[in-house]
Amino acid sequence: MKKINKRGNSPIILSGQKLWKRAKKIIPGGNMFLSKRPDLFLPEKWPVYYKNAKGCNVWDLNGKKFIDVGYMGVGTNILGYANQEIDKYVIKALKTGNVSSLNSFEEVILCEKLIELHPWAQMVKLAKTGGEANSIAVRIARVASKKDKIAFCGYHGWHDWYLSANISDKKNLDEHLLSGLRTSGVPSNLKNTSFPFNYNDFDSLKKITDENDIGVICMEVERNIKPKNDFLRKIRDLATKKNIVLIFDECTSGFRETFGGLHKKYKIEPDMAIFGKALGNGYAISAIIGKRDVMDYAQDTFISSTFWTEKTGTTAAIKTLEIMKKIKSWETITKIGIDVSKNWYNLAKKYNLKISINGLAAIKSFKIESDDWIKYKTFISQEMLKKRFLATNALYVCVEHKEKILNRYYYEIEKVFKVISDCEKGQSIDEKLEVPLCHSNFQRLN
Repeated sequence: MKKINKRGNSPIILSGQKLWKRAKKIIPGGNMFLSKRPDLFLPEKWPVYYKNAKGCNVWDLNGKKFIDVGYMGVGTNILGYANQEIDKYVIKALKTGNVSSLNSFEEVILCEKLIELHPWAQMVKLAKTGGEANSIAVRIARVASKKDKIAFCGYHGWHDWYLSANISDKKNLDEHLLSGLRTSGVPSNLKNTSFPFNYNDFDSLKKITDENDIGVICMEVERNIKPKNDFLRKIRDLATKKNIVLIFDECTSGFRETFGGLHKKYKIEPDMAIFGKALGNGYAISAIIGKRDVMDYAQDTFISSTFWTEKTGTTAAIKTLEIMKKIKSWETITKIGIDVSKNWYNLAKKYNLKISINGLAAIKSFKIESDDWIKYKTFISQEMLKKRFLATNALYVCVEHKEKILNRYYYEIEKVFKVISDCEKGQSIDEKLEVPLCHSNFQRLN
């Protein structure tokens, strides 16, 4: 980023870290999205801001090029950054006007396409973000069930209904992605309205529904582990028996292993499903699909927002779905993710490291089982950044992660695994760290 000084002299190159220090003075937490805070990766060294992004490449404010083998926009870009076909399609639509007093016809086309992919659903509501889509779905489900209480499993955003689970026990959400989430500002009278249950623990859910008047079950179909003992089928049957609205949150899992929701793979139909992240390949769009006898209850409450009607997200999603279908992107990223996982496993075996690997095939993460893991995690980002990789212990796969790129990644990450192995045998990892440790959970950063 170039900053012109007041006298109009030659521009000054501003580093990402310097701009981050400025940002923390005027933005609570420093930025808008927890998962992009630099201290979660490499304090004092992470580039923080980008000037350009294309494919799986990212250029920082000083023009340095990095290969993103990490979060890929935190899962938003299965087809890579700045996909040319999508951008052209969106730009063409924008030239006709992004908003007007009338509605965008593209929203009807997108809704029809989503229903075509999921024949069990008959109606759709569109929004922009995953968190608000979850809140919309929960609101509709509460009206439909005529009950307030919710059982949930997984991560579903920042809204009051979800955070309220931590009012009764501040650790309730710790195992659902983020630990240490605070409930300041969440009305205390929401206590005991949201109840977490553990994945693959059907008995814990049944106990919750037996002891509470649950009207809604909201859950991720799968994140780190696969369903066992007919878990999803048991939940579907329980929800049907007790007249509970079943919501599958597929904001993360959607379009990763199937063309549509992951629930298609398991042949379990919910009452509602939520999509986000990859649906617009980087453009803001989310969708709630559902059965007519549930979705129609949206008309018995108030759910509305001006910018749900602007057309960048809807047009991007239409073209994204078209490209995904044409190239079968879900098959490509699944294969890549499996190959990456095998490589991590083989490297750990080669260097005698204990490793655990979790996640969907196209969203993999690993952890070296060691008391020094946070130090190692910091070291991974530190050393890979030197080789111009934006890398941590996780990878959201995109179709632009070509073999040539991954071979370079494997070559460099093996060096890191070897050093970690040496440290497990007695060398000091502390002497090799050039920055403070990365943060491991939610906390205030300024």
